[in-house]
Amino acid sequence: MGTTVATNALLERQGERTVLVTNKGFHDLLYIGNQSRPKIFDLEIHMPDTLYDSVVEVDERLQIVNEEKNRLPTDEKGISGDYIRVIKELDVEDLTTRLQAARDDGVESVAIVLLHSYTFPRHEQQVRDVAIKLGFTQVSLSSEVMPMVKAVPRGFTTCADAYLTPVIKKYVASFCAGFGEGLDQVNISFMQSDGGLARMKHFHGHRAILSGPAGGVVGYARTTRPPETSIAASAPPAVIGFDMGGTSTDVSRFDGKFEHVLESVTANVTVRAPQLDIQTVAAGGGSRLFYKNGLFLVGPESVRAHPGPVCYRKNGYLSVTDANLVTGRILPDFFPKIFGPNEDEPLDVAGSRKAFEALTTEINSSAGAKGSQYTVEEVASGFLRVANEAMCRPIRNLTQMKGYDISSHILACFGGAGPQHACSIAKALGMSKVYIHRYSGILSAYGLSVADSVVDKQLPSSAEYNASTKAALANSLTQIGEEAQNELVADGFQREDVQIQYFLNMRYEGTDSAVMTHGPMGAKGEAPSTTASALAAFDFEDTFVKKYQREFGFVLQNRSVIIDDIRVRATVSPDLKDPTATGGIAKSTDTIEPCAPHSTTKFYFEQEKKWQEIPVYLHEELMQKRGAKYSGPSIIMQGTATVVVEADWEVQVMPSGDLFLVFGAEPTKEPEKVAPALRTEEVPLDPIQLSVFSHRFMGIAEQMGRTLARTSVSVNIKERLDFSCALFGPDGGLVANAPHLPVHLGAMQQAVRHQLKFWKDDLTDGDVLVSNHPQLAGGSHLPDITVITPVFDQATSKIEFFVASRGHHADIGGISPGSMPPLSKSLSEEGAAIVAFKLVDGKVGEFREKEITDILQQKGRVDDLGRPCIGTRNLRDNLSDLRAQVAANRRGVVLMNELCVEYSLPVVTAYMDYIQQAAEFAVRNMLHEFSLQRKLPEIGVVQSEDFMDDGTRIALKITIDRRSNSAVFDFAGTGPEVFGNVNTPPAVTYSAIIYCLRCLLPGEDLPLNQGCLTPIEVRFPSEGSILNPSSNAAVVGGNVLTSQRITDVILKAFGTCAASQGCMNNLTFGSATLGGYYETIAGGAGAGPSWHGRSGIHTHMTNTRITDPEILEKRFPVLLRAFHLREGSGGAGKFRGGDGVVREIEFLENMTVSILSERRAFQPYGMEGGAPGARGINLLKRQGGRTVNLGGKNTVDVLPGEVLTLYTPGGGGFGAAY
Repeated sequence: MGTTVATNALLERQGERTVLVTNKGFHDLLYIGNQSRPKIFDLEIHMPDTLYDSVVEVDERLQIVNEEKNRLPTDEKGISGDYIRVIKELDVEDLTTRLQAARDDGVESVAIVLLHSYTFPRHEQQVRDVAIKLGFTQVSLSSEVMPMVKAVPRGFTTCADAYLTPVIKKYVASFCAGFGEGLDQVNISFMQSDGGLARMKHFHGHRAILSGPAGGVVGYARTTRPPETSIAASAPPAVIGFDMGGTSTDVSRFDGKFEHVLESVTANVTVRAPQLDIQTVAAGGGSRLFYKNGLFLVGPESVRAHPGPVCYRKNGYLSVTDANLVTGRILPDFFPKIFGPNEDEPLDVAGSRKAFEALTTEINSSAGAKGSQYTVEEVASGFLRVANEAMCRPIRNLTQMKGYDISSHILACFGGAGPQHACSIAKALGMSKVYIHRYSGILSAYGLSVADSVVDKQLPSSAEYNASTKAALANSLTQIGEEAQNELVADGFQREDVQIQYFLNMRYEGTDSAVMTHGPMGAKGEAPSTTASALAAFDFEDTFVKKYQREFGFVLQNRSVIIDDIRVRATVSPDLKDPTATGGIAKSTDTIEPCAPHSTTKFYFEQEKKWQEIPVYLHEELMQKRGAKYSGPSIIMQGTATVVVEADWEVQVMPSGDLFLVFGAEPTKEPEKVAPALRTEEVPLDPIQLSVFSHRFMGIAEQMGRTLARTSVSVNIKERLDFSCALFGPDGGLVANAPHLPVHLGAMQQAVRHQLKFWKDDLTDGDVLVSNHPQLAGGSHLPDITVITPVFDQATSKIEFFVASRGHHADIGGISPGSMPPLSKSLSEEGAAIVAFKLVDGKVGEFREKEITDILQQKGRVDDLGRPCIGTRNLRDNLSDLRAQVAANRRGVVLMNELCVEYSLPVVTAYMDYIQQAAEFAVRNMLHEFSLQRKLPEIGVVQSEDFMDDGTRIALKITIDRRSNSAVFDFAGTGPEVFGNVNTPPAVTYSAIIYCLRCLLPGEDLPLNQGCLTPIEVRFPSEGSILNPSSNAAVVGGNVLTSQRITDVILKAFGTCAASQGCMNNLTFGSATLGGYYETIAGGAGAGPSWHGRSGIHTHMTNTRITDPEILEKRFPVLLRAFHLREGSGGAGKFRGGDGVVREIEFLENMTVSILSERRAFQPYGMEGGAPGARGINLLKRQGGRTVNLGGKNTVDVLPGEVLTLYTPGGGGFGAAY
């Protein structure tokens, strides 16, 4: 069986009432999560509700003690090999009292999440015993649900299990009750998210969330075979699954084995469990259609089943379904009459057409149309083309990002809407083969009948993989293999039918990117105990290195390989002896006469811009002539789907009845029909094409970001995602960026333009440039290193565009570890500064490691006082991350060159300009509307000010001219440069401005680019201001602190919302032996005119994640004593400001600690009568019990047992409280 009960309960938050049991001081850990917000430009931050109703804190604590010198005889070895010290035993009596209160309140489900329980589960087991004794009916232990390190995702997963499993049990009980005693002797299995079936007693909520899409993956994986192969073929073809439904589209890949991931996010809940690698995009038949700022937009909003598309006759909205209907891709006569208020009418073609006529009139009268006059059919077809491009993006990510050639795959299309778009999607991706199952509309259900029965088990580990540990790892694998095999046998399967696959989840020491590495597959019926010697002899490391090389493009030399998890997957496969029932057959030379069409229908051809009669076939009639071939264009009506066969495609009916489509030409990406042009200025603007290019540019920047995250090694870039990637035009202007960090994005174009000005004509193809100087090279602060790659037109040797990536390096030198010194007074104290340097010389083609090493180590350099400059403390990671940035840029260059081949260079460069013009148009409209709403004169002024904690004023006067819809941002009156490090280079101010302008365009699917700044003139005070500092002024705090204050001042001038925490709360600690650690810490978001501020979230100019508590304590000698919301710190008002957080860290060794923070003196302001948020405070409890206030900026040496407590600011309230 398959069920979407768990998925729906999660999406609708209709699960079982649950109480969360966790450590004292961590009751808000899952509320805070990783502290990042999902959409960086949404001031109203939407996050789903937590899955638990209440929290019970237990005064229990464990400590990781991996340093042998620090161990005590009483320390215990955990399951993973980590040594554990029990600091505080579980207080059973207090726990019983607290849980009883929850039970008395009617709660029946418990989720137990204790720190480090993945390796030491005893205390969770004790909590379970208490809960069961009190009568709780569902008890989920994180140590059993998913025994993996990282408390936050393990906690989410455990809550999901406790929340959803009772719902599933009730559903199953209700289902079985309908059969009386008829199911007593029947073994019922359910599809899981990993694509395997589990018996009813083993079916859990957290493994059911993606069971629907997983069924589809299994369905096409088991059935997709081209005509000359069979299900038993030794080398199945590589297939991309395309499952298009009403609200979303799922894409996946299969090449003979299922690819699993161990973590995914559904409904903003992170679930850690083996799951098929399925990527989802919010585009489906029900996706709404919009025209805004010259762009055709599809989704992400859905019309849903009610009211549905316009054609449902329920006063719905235009959707992809309506576009398919008015272009002849949906045939109403083949649909039941179930529409309208009485559910007795057919699809409303006239209604859809009327709605499109109104939208077409709006488009033709808009400035974006540039005088063009579109027909209804052209508009509808344009929206379909944009929808197709949106759905192509995750397919490119799934294949190109992992080094696979898309064109070598077969596209398996299914789902209710998938076959309508099959040919268009395939051509857009350069694919020439499409497979459509005879039950394509219900293939996810069909997949249940051909799925394996599975038991998947794993254990945590922290072992190093080497000759001395191989035998022990092999024994662990065989041990859990025996358990998995026995479980299947106990479920009624024959031992001789069970097959076991062995895995090790491996990573390089010092990195966080583990790769699930396949070991040998045992023979059917083979006892795991007999495979121990073979497993010990198998070279997992060699397999790991090869997979790492393919996925990441490099390997790390001289690093140990660590095992994070030991895993087995035991399977029993169904009997698929009949190849004609599931896929292809042997080659046949017989020519079979095709059957006659059932009828004809009118179909709109976008390229020819005309209607034409095409044949309509019924699939059941085609199945009478299996093996016959038919040329497109045509429509084939299946019982559950409509198949559109476009021109130049040939369809063959397989003996199974499935359809195999082949493009009539050689595989090639189909270029969009844009008139060729000799010069960029001759390329006409097409709003439809503009929307397609918007997706393509964004997709390229996103792929660059994924490449950087995958290939980097430092925690800052790989885990905290403290980086940004973007595309730039030939003048260095920002074209498109991935949604990374706002503080980087506006500043990066200043860096690109500086390099263009600096090098002038001394750049050649293959050059890669690097810089980080804030004042002289468009940098933000020294740890943020920008790598820039110019791309040349091979014919003219002119630079046509740039790609760039900026990443925060963990150390770049300077007077304190982490290169974030709170007390720096000059730039030379903050690390190595690079104005311009060729990291790769195109003439030589080599990474200049020696030269950049000298720069980073600051060899021979002295500061203003003649003191030797301190170089980087982590050169190895610097070099690795710089190589990763070069690789990310290279990825962008390859994709941009492919785009130029597909469309031609003049077209691509023209649309780079047009996408900037679209952003400019949107900002000018916003300025005009704002001026009218505020009832400003034709040339009107708004202004605001705020103060840094040292009293320095940030002043802003915005003059808006409605005649030109432009504005002047004048910072005259802002305070002078300070003898400290909150000075801010102009590039950061540009970032704050462009971020705020983008935030003032809510709901717009518009790339952030230079066009946003075109209507804006920025006036800085003369050099020597805090916003325009001298070249050697200290600026490290300007990027992370003053940037937030500038943002507050801008939003205050527009009256948009109250102030958020106005700080990033930068904390660094470390020592010469430990290295450095850096994190930024969440606070409260400001409230707005219709929303409460979110608590415990990063706001505005940053969005970096925070390190999981278990990872933090495993890597550094610290104990995280508390991490929770700072209740009451948000400003009161009609809408409350969000609360800050409390983060309490105990240091276990001698270290140097630095804090760089703001809003410790001036509170985050409220607006329209709302109260301000609470200011932050940083306290250090010394040995002996004395507690001192460190102030906002300080560096201090700490001793073992000393505790730092950070109270971060809350957000301001909006509106007077009643």
